[in-house]
Amino acid sequence: QVQLVESGGGLVQAGGSLRLSCAASGRTFSSYAMGWFRQTPGKEREFVAAISWGGGNTDYADSVKGRFTISRDNAKNTVWLQMNSLKPEDTAVYYCAARRRGNIYSPNEYDYWGQGTQVTVSS
Repeated sequence: QVQLVESGGGLVQAGGSLRLSCAASGRTFSSYAMGWFRQTPGKEREFVAAISWGGGNTDYADSVKGRFTISRDNAKNTVWLQMNSLKPEDTAVYYCAARRRGNIYSPNEYDYWGQGTQVTVSS
């Protein structure tokens, strides 16, 4: 069982930066690959970024590549999403999620989810 709690969301102007954190409970955090997704009202949850259990492999949605960076520290049971050069279209609720296996892009493949943190980017 893994419990996830996101933090770090807020209101920022376009071009600004935010760093989201996801704190995990449980001693098996290092055995899970982690992902960040985002969702806006009326739309499906969208893949943003993922990182392997050891942190050696990462992947990003094309829309955030070069602007967002996912990282993790297994000793701290934490995964981060550094978001730079934010755009109004990045406005969404951001979720972190954990999975043991499966397609990294599909939210259905993730086993555990946080409650989400709101990110709002003003133009």
